[in-house]
Amino acid sequence: MANRSVRFFDEQFRAQARWGRYALNPFEMMVLPHLSGRVLDLGCGLGNLSLEAARAGCKVHAVDAATAGLRDLRKRAKEVRLELNVEFAELAHYRIDEQYDCIVAIGLLMFFPRSVAIKLLQAIRNAVKPGGLAAINVLIEGTTYLEMFEPDHYYLFGEQDLANRFVDWEILESKTDLFPAPGDTVKRFATLVARKPWNNLHC
Repeated sequence: MANRSVRFFDEQFRAQARWGRYALNPFEMMVLPHLSGRVLDLGCGLGNLSLEAARAGCKVHAVDAATAGLRDLRKRAKEVRLELNVEFAELAHYRIDEQYDCIVAIGLLMFFPRSVAIKLLQAIRNAVKPGGLAAINVLIEGTTYLEMFEPDHYYLFGEQDLANRFVDWEILESKTDLFPAPGDTVKRFATLVARKPWNNLHC
């Protein structure tokens, strides 16, 4: 994630923590019931989903590049005595070295150039255990709110890109959403939850 994007979210997370705004967003609410076992939350942000998944009994590894969110997540996890593995990482170069029951990437992949986004998406596919889940949410073409992006350092997915890249998995959830954004702009999202086949160990 480029410096401009990290600064944008650092400021946002500091404000949210100051105001105590920790509610799950609609995408996190959609994904949470599907999570179980070992969960990798890539681009965990403020960590609201990570905390709720841990409360539900998941073993969570939360990763982000925005230090303000990670500091607040560690503090909140300690206050409620939940064990979370919280890691700072430059996600454009992040290597997923373990297998997980569920991998979540909500609002992350569009912050990289296309080649990096697709490479990380493939790494997610590879690191989900057979029978496990991938939960992905991205901004798609038609989005006009671009304030959080580094110029020429982002990728708006096509509306069917996620579904097409998981066509060999069982699709549990697939939807698009449109939200108004500042300055008379809009955000268009695609969200997908898919289960990896038990009989395909290399997809």
